[in-house]
Amino acid sequence: MITPDSIEEIGKFLKTHALKGELNAQLDIDASFIDPDTPLIVSLEGIFVPFFPESVRPKGHFASLVKLQGVDSEEEARRFVNLPIFARKADVEDFLGDDDGEEGADEGAYADDLIGFSIVDAGSGDVIGIVEDVDYTTVNTLFIVDAGGETLYIPASPDFITAINPEEEVIEMSLPDGLVDLNSKKNKEQ
Repeated sequence: MITPDSIEEIGKFLKTHALKGELNAQLDIDASFIDPDTPLIVSLEGIFVPFFPESVRPKGHFASLVKLQGVDSEEEARRFVNLPIFARKADVEDFLGDDDGEEGADEGAYADDLIGFSIVDAGSGDVIGIVEDVDYTTVNTLFIVDAGGETLYIPASPDFITAINPEEEVIEMSLPDGLVDLNSKKNKEQ
């Protein structure tokens, strides 16, 4: 029997994809974790049920298209929409490896683990803001950032993250020009 203390959440099924049972999955772990021998666990009617992946295709950095064995139609896949995806803790630990507390060992960090961290511009060293929450509702995971009382949405993409310092709780990011101003109220008022 699968118990809540033996598993951890690794993502969420967002929506169906096409007609053959594929699901768009938002993952908090690298998509290479998903393989045919490692079950993905879903809570159905209060019972944790393992499903073995048949295939996985990357769709961006934090999203993948996942086909589960035995789920062969869009109708069957619909029951998974908006459900959290769990994995056995032992499988996640094996995948991430034991970093023995090494400095700079930020591989496999979950976006939720970065709540409370400061985001710093890699070029200027300026503090952009503090990560208050993480939004998984879109295809791209977003940091919800408090920038001096203003809320900014910044993609939590590994392409933009240049370093993570867990001791100082700092995320160094190299963001495209204008991205920070994109949803700024100050910018919209001008």
